Amino acid sequence: MKSITQSILRILRLPVVKYGVVLIFGIVFVGFLDENSIYAHLCNKQRIAELNDEIAFFEHEYQRDQSRIRELQTNPKAMEKIARERYFMKAQDEDIFVLSDDEQTDRQKRQNYETVE
Repeated sequence: MKSITQSILRILRLPVVKYGVVLIFGIVFVGFLDENSIYAHLCNKQRIAELNDEIAFFEHEYQRDQSRIRELQTNPKAMEKIARERYFMKAQDEDIFVLSDDEQTDRQKRQNYETVE
């Protein structure tokens, strides 16, 4: 038993083992534990890609809104169109009919048929 422990201690005293342990610890620390680790770097790259996608989306929305604003400023009919479509406004000589696309359930249809008969 003494010979095994003595041989293990001799092996551990070798400079190659010491450098190997330090190298492995350094790789683990830099790769995963440090705030500037490779893992954190990859997460940051992914987040940057997501933010770039959001920037592209909002730039597109900005351009669309700018074109609508220009149209509203130059075309009086555009403002009238928006007022009619979104806010159900009307001219004095008009009537508005709002048609619903809601489908009735089967139960409601049966109740309607029963009350009609």
